[in-house]
Amino acid sequence: MKRTGLLYDERFLLHKTGEGHPEMPERLTVIMRAIEEAGLFSKLVPVPVTAAKIKWIEKVHAPKYIHRFEEACMLDLGELGDPDNQICPQSYDTALLAVGGILNTVDMLMEGKIDNAFCAVRPPGHHAEMMDAYGFCFFNNVAIAARYLQLVWNVGRVGIVDFDVHHGNGTQHIFEQDADVFYYSIHEHPSFAYPGTGREFEKGSGPGFGMTLNSTVLPGQGDEEYMHKITRDLLPAFDQFKPEVILVSAGFDAHAADDMSDINLSTEGFSWMMETICRMADKYAGGRLISILEGGYALDVLPELLKNHVEILLGLKEL
Repeated sequence: MKRTGLLYDERFLLHKTGEGHPEMPERLTVIMRAIEEAGLFSKLVPVPVTAAKIKWIEKVHAPKYIHRFEEACMLDLGELGDPDNQICPQSYDTALLAVGGILNTVDMLMEGKIDNAFCAVRPPGHHAEMMDAYGFCFFNNVAIAARYLQLVWNVGRVGIVDFDVHHGNGTQHIFEQDADVFYYSIHEHPSFAYPGTGREFEKGSGPGFGMTLNSTVLPGQGDEEYMHKITRDLLPAFDQFKPEVILVSAGFDAHAADDMSDINLSTEGFSWMMETICRMADKYAGGRLISILEGGYALDVLPELLKNHVEILLGLKEL
């Protein structure tokens, strides 16, 4: 069994998005209950949660944007730039705690205290751009973790796998000129016209050309198409890139039961994806992998999906 870290804090529930908003605190409540009921807590290594220092946020986001986010919460403006981005007075501090906990997770991984980890955090992050909030996201958690790996731990090749059903526009744009971060996304396109990025001809630019790879999936598709695209695109790409650490933007909104997409991925399909990613981590990165929660809004299926996800990280499911 692997030493799997678990990042969670009840303060992540303090980010309130208002009645009817899909990115609700209950997402974490049902996930953590499922992990507890499966008897997994005793098998997991808890990760401490502390607020991130602003200097690490500034490695990805502009200072003016960070200040604007903080001020909007202090003034209780209710949203940041768009009605999708609902905030409350505690949202800024909650986002700092999420990033800080993720950086603590990175430290524990690189110090050899854990083999891999799952970060059950809110708010999510992969849509957040350098200067703006998008799609329920304020700080780009996975991007900040990647920069931290580069700057603090001198990791030369960071691989990011994003299987949220919506393209991670923020993560792609942040690293599109970086030759040392490989960003792979598999997502619905065209979807609900959101975010409208992530087409297959988008491959990065300048020194980062070829370090972005998008696999687009048409509405109505499911397990077979995901398996085909990942086997065709991601596996050979990572075989060439050979990431030293893998970060996963783990969104579960491609499930057939999730109203946020028209993709029909099954529970077993999600398990296959994570098993495949774990195999790549074992092959190239000494097993070093951190999974960070993004989307996934069907509260009736999230418990099983995340229980399976954690069991795969622990090595309790056959790979």
